Amino acid sequence: MIDYRDAVPGDGPELAAMARACFTETFGTLYSSENLATFLHQVFGPNGLPSQISDPDFTIRLATDAGRIVGFAKLGPNALPFPQADDANAVELYQLYVSSSHHGDGVGPALLDWAIATARGQGADTLALSVYVDNHRAKAFYARRGFVDVGRYDFPVGDQIDEDRLMVLAL
Repeated sequence: MIDYRDAVPGDGPELAAMARACFTETFGTLYSSENLATFLHQVFGPNGLPSQISDPDFTIRLATDAGRIVGFAKLGPNALPFPQADDANAVELYQLYVSSSHHGDGVGPALLDWAIATARGQGADTLALSVYVDNHRAKAFYARRGFVDVGRYDFPVGDQIDEDRLMVLAL
């Protein structure tokens, strides 16, 4: 049975390990070992995701199975340059990761429902995210929930720049 709860500081090491594993499994073959290592350290190292658990600007929701983290979603202040970003009261969905062992178990939809409700509860009028251009499964998932592709975003992984698509949902 999947349980959902907010992350606490003690979750940092396990959450970072789960996030690194998900990113590497999904995208690891796209990058040199140096670029991948740089990205994983910057985003999921001690000064990245684990430190954001205690940061009041971020909210992180976990999905657990038998006490083990199998998914998470992270919300925070919008940093994406989507059209009309300056006029929107936007929240950014930085990550929504689900372990491949739990794809199809409803974890992704439950975490996205939480993200949408939380953004609305914070008074946001827009939920924004970026998704890798060739991650067709994720793009379709967000489109089914009403997100609209509004343009290109250059996403750095080490010194490699990938094309992401900016997607927004009017709340």
